[in-house]
Amino acid sequence: MKRVFINGYGSIGNRIAQFIKDDPQIKIVGVGKFSADDKVEDAVSRGFDVYVPQKKIDSFKNYKIKGSIEEALSNCDLVIDCSPGGTGYTNKKQLYEPKGVMAIYQGGESVFGEERVSDLLFNSRVNYKEAFGKKHVMQGSCNVTGMGRILQPLREKFSTRLIRFDAILVRRWADIEQTEKTVPDTIEWSPNPHHQDDVKSYMGQDTPLFIQAIKVPTRQMHVHMMSIRFKDSAPNPSEILDLYRDEYGVATLWTAKGTKQIRDAAESMKFSFKDTNMIHIHANMIEKIDDTIKMVYSDDQTGIVIPENHKLMQAMLFQKPYDEALAHTETLFHMQEKKKSLEEFFAKK
Repeated sequence: MKRVFINGYGSIGNRIAQFIKDDPQIKIVGVGKFSADDKVEDAVSRGFDVYVPQKKIDSFKNYKIKGSIEEALSNCDLVIDCSPGGTGYTNKKQLYEPKGVMAIYQGGESVFGEERVSDLLFNSRVNYKEAFGKKHVMQGSCNVTGMGRILQPLREKFSTRLIRFDAILVRRWADIEQTEKTVPDTIEWSPNPHHQDDVKSYMGQDTPLFIQAIKVPTRQMHVHMMSIRFKDSAPNPSEILDLYRDEYGVATLWTAKGTKQIRDAAESMKFSFKDTNMIHIHANMIEKIDDTIKMVYSDDQTGIVIPENHKLMQAMLFQKPYDEALAHTETLFHMQEKKKSLEEFFAKK
């Protein structure tokens, strides 16, 4: 049994902790907290030992603390870094490398520049085996993760027929739980969004992908609007939908009218955190025009990266075959059941 420490208990960290605590192949050493707030009590109430930075222990005197993060790292095989975005590199240099512990980083970090946390950006659908033997690996952000589930099947099916992908990412402003973040009444655009370079880092630098990104005032998922150009006449929309029929973590919805409607359905079906953990292709939005397919899909923001972290953990700790890791992830996340429920709920009338 391997020992895993989750350093951070925010939107990603608390989800990872609560999903993988039932994995019989690992033991959660505990979770790291950087701020003395109500989330400490939440973690303790759920049975997790809480560790804090050694220099901040006095700030947590009113809470039940197990010890320091430094102590926890001395007692684990792998740390899943879920600390605030941009601090992963500092943690790597000051904590993880000195302790010789393997680490997974989240999408708020980078695989480029002097402060890169890894030379590998993980997407299980594309480069699962490349994580074998790695000490430090970055899990892609939700948008970057979702694009792999869409692009890789297209590349496998149509190969040299593909000319280019053009995508507009319509991004949510903040997660539902991030109540401290205001959602301003404005639409912002992102010059040179990181998503394009991130996706090319695992799809290949020669991938003909062009991305624009905007942020809109909502907390309810992301939406990607993609145009796919072919050398000759584009395939029929039905062929595109068939491509994703059995794709893991991709649901095809016909009657959904908005992202909140999908999340409300997830809540009514008692999905944990109201997350679907998947991509939702909106079938009534697919259109063929000569050499181009236009498609729209929504991305379950934070929820989509949680099963990816679990698969990455299995690659790094156990070097499991992909199919075996996928099957094990399914025992915890039940995504096939969720997919079926969503597709039936939003079925074509």
